[in-house]
Amino acid sequence: MKKISILTLMLALTTVFGQKVSDYKYISVPERFKDFDKDSYGLEAATIKGLSNKKYIVLQGIKDWPADARENPCYVLNANVLDNSNFLKNRVMIEIKDCNEKTLFSSKGSSNIKDFKEGFQDALKQAVIAVPVSNPLSTLQITKAESPQEQVVKKSEEASSAPVSENKSGKYTNGKLSLQKIQVDNNQFILADSGSSVPFAVFKTSSKKDIFRVKLADGSYTIGYFENGNIVIDMPQSNGDFTKEVFSAK
Repeated sequence: MKKISILTLMLALTTVFGQKVSDYKYISVPERFKDFDKDSYGLEAATIKGLSNKKYIVLQGIKDWPADARENPCYVLNANVLDNSNFLKNRVMIEIKDCNEKTLFSSKGSSNIKDFKEGFQDALKQAVIAVPVSNPLSTLQITKAESPQEQVVKKSEEASSAPVSENKSGKYTNGKLSLQKIQVDNNQFILADSGSSVPFAVFKTSSKKDIFRVKLADGSYTIGYFENGNIVIDMPQSNGDFTKEVFSAK
């Protein structure tokens, strides 16, 4: 049976703050968008295709990232597709954020196609139209732009005073997860799961030596610290308590 579809031109709402999306060459797309966890409708593949057509190098699992991206995750933007449909239309919004979760770009698309898969993909196609074509700056310029001083609490001591083992990259495990420690700079490192495009935890220095402000993958904040060569995170629980999660070097 022939399907008759009614296409609705989307109203692209684009918000750009400071650093331009087109300054980057890498964009990470997760294996599954949270808003489409039960059924992806092929949106991940469609997003990869759309961004590739805009001349971006699209990345997924961290283990497959190029060396420069692994050494500095701030070279990589993170794309997400949100479901903001209503009962009349299939609608999506594509959001692109930097490594500090700052939204650099967003665009909405909608479709009157009632079939979910076709409708969502059509809406996404409309949203991607507004994404600027990649015209990347040099690596050093991107690094400076992605390390705003106001977001980093400087250490009063020289970085060289920290134990060498704490500044080294390596693999850590808590018995359930195996994570890669990646030293971004003297003030920041991440624990990354090779199967995910989003860091498990981002550690930033605080005003107290060896105590870190930690942002977890779900967006929540806590603290972390080194203890006997291990990395410890105070993991927040739903009841407001915290549990001690210890990651030991492998």
